Amino acid sequence: MSPKSSSFNERRDLVFAGHFGIAAAMKARAPEVPLWALIVGTQLYDVLFLPLSALSLESLEGEGYGGAFITAFYSHSLVSAIVIALLAALLAGIRWGTRTGVILGLVTFSHWLLDWIVHRQDLPVLPGNLGNLPLMGLGLWTIPAASLALEIAILATGIWLYFLVCLEENRPR
Repeated sequence: MSPKSSSFNERRDLVFAGHFGIAAAMKARAPEVPLWALIVGTQLYDVLFLPLSALSLESLEGEGYGGAFITAFYSHSLVSAIVIALLAALLAGIRWGTRTGVILGLVTFSHWLLDWIVHRQDLPVLPGNLGNLPLMGLGLWTIPAASLALEIAILATGIWLYFLVCLEENRPR
């Protein structure tokens, strides 16, 4: 690992709040889905990144929010993301029913969609970047204030929607 490189665990300056906003928003729309499952679903690709990073198969390099360069060719490839989301949907569907399975599959895949918006072109199509196809990412991270504003907006919206549902559920009748 290079001097500028650090493991995922050491990076406390990256923000992943937008993913949690999706979990809160979905909890507001689907109260039957366990909140912990929604939170894990929104972070599942990053959870898989951890052991792959420990095995030096994936890495995170750079400094600060917006300055990170991620090599996540297995946990964050488009095909891997689809397969992981389908597996999450299948397992959740077996445990909690089809509706919850579909919701958790979509929530899981939402992580890749948000990453596609903020990441530089570092998201491969195929696992391991097989075929060396062009990498994907719109690069909002190159404008840290904009990407941070987007993540805060998604988080605030999700919390607000969840808060409104909680108020309605606890309103005296």
